[in-house]
Amino acid sequence: MGHRLEGKVAVITGASSGIGHATAKLFAAEGARLVVGARRAAELDRLVTEIQAAGGQAVALAGDVRDQAYAQALVDLAVQRFGRLDIAFNNAGTLGETGPSTEVSLTGWTDALAINLTGAFVGAQAQIAQMLKNGGGSVLFTSTFVGYTSAFPGVAAYAASKSGLIGLTQALAAEFGPRGIRVNAVLPGAVDTDMYRDMNDTPESQAFVTQLHALKRVATPDELARAVLFYASDDASFITGTAPLIDGGLSITRT
Repeated sequence: MGHRLEGKVAVITGASSGIGHATAKLFAAEGARLVVGARRAAELDRLVTEIQAAGGQAVALAGDVRDQAYAQALVDLAVQRFGRLDIAFNNAGTLGETGPSTEVSLTGWTDALAINLTGAFVGAQAQIAQMLKNGGGSVLFTSTFVGYTSAFPGVAAYAASKSGLIGLTQALAAEFGPRGIRVNAVLPGAVDTDMYRDMNDTPESQAFVTQLHALKRVATPDELARAVLFYASDDASFITGTAPLIDGGLSITRT
């Protein structure tokens, strides 16, 4: 068990699978006490059991990140159980409705923005308000390369909502940096998660996406978790307002 987050308390959303799940386990192994959130209670409970079995401390609260009361409840639970909040990883997200942009429903569009962008914003509101009482903290968002360095047809709502997180990151970093709050977004390339497999559900599609990366493979959730750990930790104490590409060279590859 490491010590990079010893004494820290973290909230992680979207923790029931994928990047959030891997990050929760890594944060716990590095000494953080956790509040993990997602919509699926059973998966969260299993994650808490795994963390506790490995000697870590975690508590789960299921809910919908679009709900401002849920965002506040996650923060309140961190304070009630562990006394403070130091780190927040707003990772919950959805691919949303896909298809030709002229045919995407308004409901599909607004749902993607509500989960990916507004959910992150209301989460950050509650998290930063608490962190200010502690004298600082680290807030992170999961954005994407899609709509930033590369584009794909049929995912306009996903691209727009995730790109919005970059602007939100910069605005919050500038606003709260003088008060000790760091804010960054990570931009993964393709990561072997349920969302990736939903978006690329044939061997041909997966081979195409793999070829886009300079490393000629997609990432594991654990690889993204290690990057998030760096930006969350005091190792990144002078880094804020950034949107680093964790993309296996996808952004620079043309072969």
